[in-house]
Amino acid sequence: MSRPLTILGIESSCDDTAAAVVRGDVGAARVLSSVVFGQAALHESFGGVVPEIAARAHAEKIDHCVEEALAQAETPLTACDAIAVTAGPGLIGGVLSGVMCAKGLAAATGLPLVGVNHLAGHALTPRLTDAVAFPYLMLLVSGGHCQFLIVHAADRFERIGGTIDDAPGEAFDKTARLLALPQPGGPSVERAARHGDPRRFALPRPLLDRDDCDMSFSGLKTALLRARDDVVGPDRTLARSDQADLAAGFQAAVRDVLRAKTARALDRYMALRPQAPTLAVAGGVAANMTIREALTTLCTDRGVAFLAPPLALCTDNAAMIAYAGLERFATGAEDDMTLSARPRWPLDDSAAPMLGFGKKGAKA
Repeated sequence: MSRPLTILGIESSCDDTAAAVVRGDVGAARVLSSVVFGQAALHESFGGVVPEIAARAHAEKIDHCVEEALAQAETPLTACDAIAVTAGPGLIGGVLSGVMCAKGLAAATGLPLVGVNHLAGHALTPRLTDAVAFPYLMLLVSGGHCQFLIVHAADRFERIGGTIDDAPGEAFDKTARLLALPQPGGPSVERAARHGDPRRFALPRPLLDRDDCDMSFSGLKTALLRARDDVVGPDRTLARSDQADLAAGFQAAVRDVLRAKTARALDRYMALRPQAPTLAVAGGVAANMTIREALTTLCTDRGVAFLAPPLALCTDNAAMIAYAGLERFATGAEDDMTLSARPRWPLDDSAAPMLGFGKKGAKA
């Protein structure tokens, strides 16, 4: 039996500075620590993430974050086997902060350096939490990305669809701004929707007439804007009931699109005849209970296992980066000091590039 690996992970692709320590083997690892320093208060007044502010905050916090993660894990840096770091895709200033920190630590200690694709971190999280066997279907649905991936191996991802414009999380944030709800938009829209009528406003379900797994949410956001303008008062304010009904209608539209497109993705995935068919969902939007319940029911009807990792591992975190680095490092993969920060980095090089650019990073 091989010795368990201990990996320090660093993540700074958007507005969360994170570090974590993971120990174990491929498919059998545990999180010793996971520290996240959020920046919500810094960006709140701007209605979204400001890249320059995010980059500066990463530079100020990242070393403290690493120190705290090592302390919580009761593991000195020299006891680690490698340092894994998000090298893209994402906001370039943030990614660069993490990469330079990891390079400095690797140069000072002689530890191996492993660059990790942020999306691979999300896609491999089910392996960390539940040791899911390949191949499985992954729906990555977050503030900056929305993709269907068939995960064949730790280094082989087949993208079979995704958003051609706004990611769902970005659309939730924009909807919250349109409805004068607080940021982050996902939780506030979900709270407002609990008291609303999802059938009052006839909002569109884009691209459902296309027999593929691609999605679009930009037109839905525009339709919501027009519906809001039809009911807004003379003082440009919304009645609480209108606000709730608009939120409920928007959430229902996103749910319906994700459910229909997931059904089509499952058709393609099940054609592979996997021995243990599984749909895994990761990303902040996976925390939305209306969407999660719809996908759970769909999987139950199809005889497919449904898996959503704990919320702390669905949103941006360094534990997933550490584990993805562990999978790479276990196969002998290692980077050197030429490792670059990348704003774009597709998981599936053979797939055509997705259109659009989200506030939380490139559509890769």
